[in-house]
Amino acid sequence: MKAWIYIIFFMITSCSHNPNSQNLTWYNNSTINQVTEDPENPEKFQRVTIGISQQVFYLSKKDPDYQILLEKLNQSAKEGKAFNIGIENNTNIIRQVNEIK
Repeated sequence: MKAWIYIIFFMITSCSHNPNSQNLTWYNNSTINQVTEDPENPEKFQRVTIGISQQVFYLSKKDPDYQILLEKLNQSAKEGKAFNIGIENNTNIIRQVNEIK
């Protein structure tokens, strides 16, 4: 019985570590090609292209971390620095830009 309690506790804690990352698709070791105003919604989004195939994603100007994310994306575009980039599933909106460890 004690073993089951430990197993259940372990499963709950391991699944609840970072709930936001479960809703993200990660583009690891990726470099940004271009950051521009979105021509369709310039007041809401920046348009960001990633990688050789230049997939298009968006950075919301209403995101509380907008300035930090934009700085990292611009650094990648200008200096060629690679980051791990988390894209929210079903929206194509960039939610996280993390340093490569």
